[in-house]
Amino acid sequence: MEMIAHYIQIISISAIPILLAIMLHEIGHGWVANRLGDPTAKDAGRLTLNPISHIDIFGTIILPVLLLITTGGKVVFGYAKPVPINPHNLRKPKKDMVWIAGAGPLTNFILAILSAILLRILSLIDPGLLSIHSAFIHQLNLSKSVIYPLALMCYTSIQINIVLGLFNLIPIPPADGGRIMVGILPPKQAEFYSKIEPFGMIILFVLIFFDDQIGILSRIFYPMIIFLTRLLVRI
Repeated sequence: MEMIAHYIQIISISAIPILLAIMLHEIGHGWVANRLGDPTAKDAGRLTLNPISHIDIFGTIILPVLLLITTGGKVVFGYAKPVPINPHNLRKPKKDMVWIAGAGPLTNFILAILSAILLRILSLIDPGLLSIHSAFIHQLNLSKSVIYPLALMCYTSIQINIVLGLFNLIPIPPADGGRIMVGILPPKQAEFYSKIEPFGMIILFVLIFFDDQIGILSRIFYPMIIFLTRLLVRI
């Protein structure tokens, strides 16, 4: 029961930051696409803050909870319904797709910075808030003050947005990093590289769930998350 209560506390703190992170990530893609001449996402009503328009049952709900349980909270991320993009509407499709793909991770890094700024503002009330992090959720009396849950949400938002931003920069399509690679490679190499996409999600899940054997994420990805999180919290 204690373990269930612990996960419920984590989910209650993480739900809003996760939803905002994945929702604004997709809006970022659609907004840049619209600016570059493709109004498909806008016309489909996907540039809205209404979460119902973005929620994917698996990617937004099931996957984050599954990762929370299986990784012990080390990696928690998800995804919303991808915004529709029509490259034929773009003025320079190959080049513009690089900017569109990069807009999602960039949005997450901006959200992480904004969350760090809000956490810093809250720390003016209680300097001890800067030592708070999600691993200590079970030690806190969340009813003590509205400041503590809000601070935890800010810290969680920093972590989640860094994770989502970095993970999407992995150069494996359909991750944004893979689409960026396709956009910057010469046409022949880009065509060959894009053929990875049908297997991309399988590769990404293998990297996550078999990291104890592979070690790519634990050696490169996790240290970057820790470094950037500490950097933003301490700024």
